Amino acid sequence: MFPDPRQAPADAPLAIGEDFRPSTLVEAYRNGIFPWPDGGGEVFWWSPDPRAVFVVGSVKRSRSLRQVIRRDDLDVTLDTAFPAVMAACADRAEEGTWITQRMQAAYESLHRMGHAHSVEVWRDGVLVGGLYGIAVGGVFTGESMFHRVSNASKVALVALDDHLLDRGFSLIDAQLHTDHLESMGARMVDRAAFLDVLHAVRDAPITFL
Repeated sequence: MFPDPRQAPADAPLAIGEDFRPSTLVEAYRNGIFPWPDGGGEVFWWSPDPRAVFVVGSVKRSRSLRQVIRRDDLDVTLDTAFPAVMAACADRAEEGTWITQRMQAAYESLHRMGHAHSVEVWRDGVLVGGLYGIAVGGVFTGESMFHRVSNASKVALVALDDHLLDRGFSLIDAQLHTDHLESMGARMVDRAAFLDVLHAVRDAPITFL
C-alpha cells in the first residue's frame, strides 16, 4: 500500500493522497508512517529520518513539574473523552491546524476500534489538557497534545509514560523533534533503528487498557 519507508526521503513525504480508511491508517502506523495534511487540501504521508522517540519510562519530571503533580489539583483519565481531546488539539485558531474534520472523524473511528487512545487532564471537572495517539503493539505514536492551564500537557505525557510502562510498551514515538519534547527527554534515533524496534514489537500482545 505504501512505499518502503526505509527507502523514503529523510525530510520529505513518501506518498501523497487522502485515504483515511481505518485499514490504511493502521497499515501506515504499523510501518512507521503517519499522515500530515498541509491545510490546503493535500495529505502527505511521512516517515522522517531521524525520528524523535522516548524510551518508555524516560520522560523527564522537572522539579517544578513534580511539584505540580504533588499538588494533586489535576485529575488524569484515559480514553474517557477522546473526541474532546482531539477537538481541543485542533483548536488552534492563531497558528492554524493540520487536524482536519475528516481526520477527526477517521481517528474517532480508530478509537472506537481500539487503535487510538487519549489521556485527559481535568481541573474541577473541566478538560484542561491532554494528548492522543495510536497504539501499535509495544509502540505508542503520539499525535498531538494541548493545554489550557500551565503544565497540563506535561502532566498528560508523564501519565502516559507511567501507564505505558505498566502495560509493557517499549517506545513513545514522538515523530518529529521539538525543543519542548527534547526538554522532556525525547531523543533522536535513526529511522532504521526506530523501524527495527517497531517491527519487533508491533505484534506484541500488549493492549493500552
